[in-house]
Amino acid sequence: MALQLSGRWLLPCSNIAHFTQCRVSPDPNPKFSQTKALSAAASLSSPPPTIQASLFLSPKHSPCKTPTWRENGSVNDSVEDEIDWVEIDSDLQYWTRALRPVQWYPGHIAKTEKELKEQLKLMDVVIEVRDARIPLSTTHPQMDLWLGNRKRILVLNREDMISSADRNAWGMYFSSQGTKVVFSNGKLGMGTMKLGRLAKSLAEGVNVKRRAKGLLPRPVRAGIVGYPNVGKSSLVNRLLKRRMCAAAPRPGVTRELKWVRFGKDLELLDSPGILPMRISDQAAAIKLAICDDIGERSYDVADVAAILVQMLAKLPTVGMKTLQNRYKVDVDGPSGKIFIDKLALRLFNGDVHQAAFRILSDFRKGKFGWVALERPPR
Repeated sequence: MALQLSGRWLLPCSNIAHFTQCRVSPDPNPKFSQTKALSAAASLSSPPPTIQASLFLSPKHSPCKTPTWRENGSVNDSVEDEIDWVEIDSDLQYWTRALRPVQWYPGHIAKTEKELKEQLKLMDVVIEVRDARIPLSTTHPQMDLWLGNRKRILVLNREDMISSADRNAWGMYFSSQGTKVVFSNGKLGMGTMKLGRLAKSLAEGVNVKRRAKGLLPRPVRAGIVGYPNVGKSSLVNRLLKRRMCAAAPRPGVTRELKWVRFGKDLELLDSPGILPMRISDQAAAIKLAICDDIGERSYDVADVAAILVQMLAKLPTVGMKTLQNRYKVDVDGPSGKIFIDKLALRLFNGDVHQAAFRILSDFRKGKFGWVALERPPR
């Protein structure tokens, strides 16, 4: 039976002080053998309410077994393909259950959504921008309904932050669905010229129809839409080769729709980031927080950083040993909460918030290498 100590449940062990070294007993139900867990509940948020986040370890990551970690730069595509993304997604769902729900819906988004629906009627082609690290989590659930039969180009921005294996996997996935995909780097301008040419080619039939009706040709109208901080405005600025739209590395900078002209043949509509009023998938919400695609006030930085540590510990391309070597922090087991607490004591005089922010900031800057947090569903 389990033992409750100070409001936390521990597995039975001959020595409670060393309960994390106990071996996990075989699961009587083989259906759950792949997600067998040793739950070590650790508080991630300050009350009220008291929030607990538990470790959810598979048998291969049991504290009784030392995993083989690989450093960045020494992992080939075959190793990346060994990552069990279904297991990681399952763990992420488990970790988020006890957390305060992440919700963010500033007032300007509701106004933007209403205006955007009207402007969509004028668009010949829609350019939807997503974060290449989390393409599924940065798609609006109503987007297909809004666009209808309009031609769409999907842009996966921040291609420099994912591996070639990730790019190939997502490229094949969306191509199989008949979706035109462009990988881009909004900061450096990679992919922007290809995007401009593709937008014009997809909408070239517009002026053919106008001439048939005796009307003069007009520029192709392309609307750029997507979640906050996925790089829409930076993409527009790179296309125009000048700063026409406000852009900054934080969500919520663009707050109004703006039409800009790209040469004589293309007009672009830059729009503020849009989000659903309520995010039902909290695993996706955590990914948005990790990638800085949602307002910081909507989540607890320490909670999100702790989950990020546990996700990175599961990826062979990073691993807990890489984290320990980088921050000179030694922990026994992949507990994100314990790792952040020790990092706070070592570098920030016990300030957990600063320690958590450092880890999130390092991830967002690519300090852990090419790391995607999603792969296409199979």
